[in-house]
Amino acid sequence: MRKILLFALLIAYLGLEGQIAPNTYYIQFTDKNGSPYSINNPSAFLTQRAIQRRIKQNIPVTENDIPVNPQYISGVAATGATILFPTKWLNGLTIQTSSQQILNAIAALPYVLSIKTLTDEPLKHAIKKKLFDEAVEVFEADAVVSAKGSAGLYDYGSGFNQINQINGIPLHANGYRGEGMVIALLDGGFTNVDTHIAFDSIRTNGQILGTKDFTLPGGNVYSESTHGTSVLSTIASNRPGQLIGTAPKASFWLLKSEYVFSEHLIEEYNWVSAAEFADSVGVDIINSSLGYIDFDWPQWNHDYTHMNGQTAIVTIGADIAASKGILVVNSAGNSGSNSSFPYIGAPADGFQVFSIGAVNASGVRASFSSIGPTYDGRIKPDVMAQGQGTALAGSNNNFTFGNGTSFSSPVLAGMAACLWQMKPNFTNMQIKQAIMQSGSTAANPSNTFGYGIPDFVAAANWLTSIDTGQHEARLVSIYPNPFVNDVQMRLFEMRPLSVLLTDVFGRKIAGMTMTDINKGVLIEVLKGLASGTYFLRVIGPDGQQQIKLVKGR
Repeated sequence: MRKILLFALLIAYLGLEGQIAPNTYYIQFTDKNGSPYSINNPSAFLTQRAIQRRIKQNIPVTENDIPVNPQYISGVAATGATILFPTKWLNGLTIQTSSQQILNAIAALPYVLSIKTLTDEPLKHAIKKKLFDEAVEVFEADAVVSAKGSAGLYDYGSGFNQINQINGIPLHANGYRGEGMVIALLDGGFTNVDTHIAFDSIRTNGQILGTKDFTLPGGNVYSESTHGTSVLSTIASNRPGQLIGTAPKASFWLLKSEYVFSEHLIEEYNWVSAAEFADSVGVDIINSSLGYIDFDWPQWNHDYTHMNGQTAIVTIGADIAASKGILVVNSAGNSGSNSSFPYIGAPADGFQVFSIGAVNASGVRASFSSIGPTYDGRIKPDVMAQGQGTALAGSNNNFTFGNGTSFSSPVLAGMAACLWQMKPNFTNMQIKQAIMQSGSTAANPSNTFGYGIPDFVAAANWLTSIDTGQHEARLVSIYPNPFVNDVQMRLFEMRPLSVLLTDVFGRKIAGMTMTDINKGVLIEVLKGLASGTYFLRVIGPDGQQQIKLVKGR
């Protein structure tokens, strides 16, 4: 089984047969001692937008935000190794070399903890596997006709159903089309994005903020694959009568983390480095239509026990990205029809990763859409969106349709950007929870359909009902919020109140009937919580209230 999220379009050979892949390694450092950077001066390594995201969501700058010690990188470079990309979250560095002598010199450095082999085999064998394994059908549209019912402010063309299915059109009609939101796409290439008519609007308006290749330093992201092109078009296309995406007014970073001609473990490290970069430049949302289970070297393969949210490097990185306030949206995978492994892959197994399955135009689950649960028993996927017969940009300035959770993920990510634009005072986890709670099967979520097909108007209404802590509560006030050890509570309603405390995934932590006399029981529960974000739902005789609680370190 290959990469589960499958590039939906077959990849050209590009004359690489017989070329030898570089030998790459991951260098794990021992510490960040002596770094010129400090958490007290985050502007030295984070943009103001990245800092503001943390401030807005009460997220502290921590040691893993500090870049890898540049002296350590220089020391590795001095051995003769070619430096690829550092990862500050993991505190390591990827390199290239074919010299055992250089590896020995690196291992002797006092700040090097370990060296891990990431690639070491010819591309020729890998290319042929990549070309023919698990190709997902893509079919051309001879003529694109505006969908019935798409009349109004925008003529969505063939994209009408995938937006209407999740009730996103009212958000567009009210002016929420992603303006001011920044989305990073981590993918395998964006061929023709610099020329295709689907992207005329974002090019003309400067909505492509930048690009970066994390597979080859200084490489060109507009090459090697049209997969990222197709993915981007479901969000960013702005061609009335042909295709309007879910967030055509958002801004974008196009980041190439996937080397499409082989499947090596280094791609998970590339993903983490790309996500770190996305964080540092201040993105709000990451869409990743990538996933990892099997590799060209079987010893790196992930089995089902690894799908526990804390084993795969890419999953660890994705959850760290989410901990920085980014909404990380990832395809669930296309392995649903595989009897030996129908499950989601990494990083869709992440605790805070928003994992998206696929349905067809009628809302029926696509048979290829990967299922849960995670190995530790959590429901996955989280929600569903159209990934079968999804409208997208084709080659040669035309438009087409494709199948794969690679496309349901960006459809959802773009609409999430519109919701967050509409409700800017909420956290990434609140946006995620609101979308899940609006799902068609939220009352009875499953491991084949998650919380169902979202309704973005319902999600917006759900957020409206939440007390963000910026004003005194109607039934209860809790202060300070965020809190660390000391927390106080005031009840404004003298009659008994029903209380439910959950984590950000909606899992029950405590439930009770509370009065002013016994409110101390809940206070003690709150004091005993681990640091993180929680939700307290309070139900009184005349209404209810939901409060976001943040427990600091």
